[in-house]
Amino acid sequence: MDVTDAPDRSRYEVHQDGELLGYAEYVRREGIVTFTHTVVFPEAQGKGAASEMVRVSLDEVRAKGERVRPLCPYYASWIERHPDYRDLVVEGRSLKHP
Repeated sequence: MDVTDAPDRSRYEVHQDGELLGYAEYVRREGIVTFTHTVVFPEAQGKGAASEMVRVSLDEVRAKGERVRPLCPYYASWIERHPDYRDLVVEGRSLKHP
């Protein structure tokens, strides 16, 4: 799987063999990347596409020295399960999504 940032569409995309499997929408402002929505198409669900997209996107955020606001429930729960990424979360933002 290949995960790439598509800044012109404000989203990360995950592809396999050139086929789009899903995407994660974001808003990037003042060093904070707010992940708002994640979509994985039905044929790719359960194959690790979403998890790979989150990992790669968060690694890129870290490399750029940015922080994360995980408004998307999938991002929030993934970070909860991977505590080594919790330091990226903007302080004051609970990972628990209502």
